[in-house]
Amino acid sequence: MFIIKIIFFDTETSGLDCRDCKIIELAMLTVEDGVITDDYDEFVNIGQPIHPRITQITSITNDMLKNKGLDERKVAQDIAERLTPGTLMIAHNCQFDLSFVYTLLKRHFPDDAEEIIGNVDWLDTLTVLKDRKEYPHKLIDAVKYYGIEEVHFHRAIDDTKALRNVAIALRDERDDLAEYINVFGFNPKYGVGGLRFPFIEYKKQYFVKRIVSEDNILPRK
Repeated sequence: MFIIKIIFFDTETSGLDCRDCKIIELAMLTVEDGVITDDYDEFVNIGQPIHPRITQITSITNDMLKNKGLDERKVAQDIAERLTPGTLMIAHNCQFDLSFVYTLLKRHFPDDAEEIIGNVDWLDTLTVLKDRKEYPHKLIDAVKYYGIEEVHFHRAIDDTKALRNVAIALRDERDDLAEYINVFGFNPKYGVGGLRFPFIEYKKQYFVKRIVSEDNILPRK
């Protein structure tokens, strides 16, 4: 594994099911040698109205998507250009965001989508957090656990900035993040949400009350 760059990414979507819903905002914060080299944040014009509930959660309106949103194919191209070998993609609940990124790529680059997402590595900070802290485990909870300055959640670019700080806090707490690359935990009560990917190792993950020992982290089980 040779990491050239890290991309902290987050999506806001029109719903929860990647098969029926679409990305309406995508943020990618690229870091190389500890320096932010790219700050990408775009609305996506999906060509259909979003539910008022989504606007209530995200503050994203239909007018914002129509007037400021990029064409979905352009966003797919932007993703493909950034997902180069040697890239580590980091998200909180990465399974969700990866599923939406893949289905977006599949719509526009059906012959290349599997190769694009399979050529990079993936890290889920939610899986790491579940080995460190008791429930709940949302990004906002991680921010509180580690005393990170609060941000305007449910806007993708703000979430990526908070995510970077969370990842730094997790690394400073215990330097074992590399072991979680391409390992996603899931609650056995609910199973794996979204799509399953052959390059990801899915493992059952149960709630803990405190940080687990170094010999008992999920990737080693």
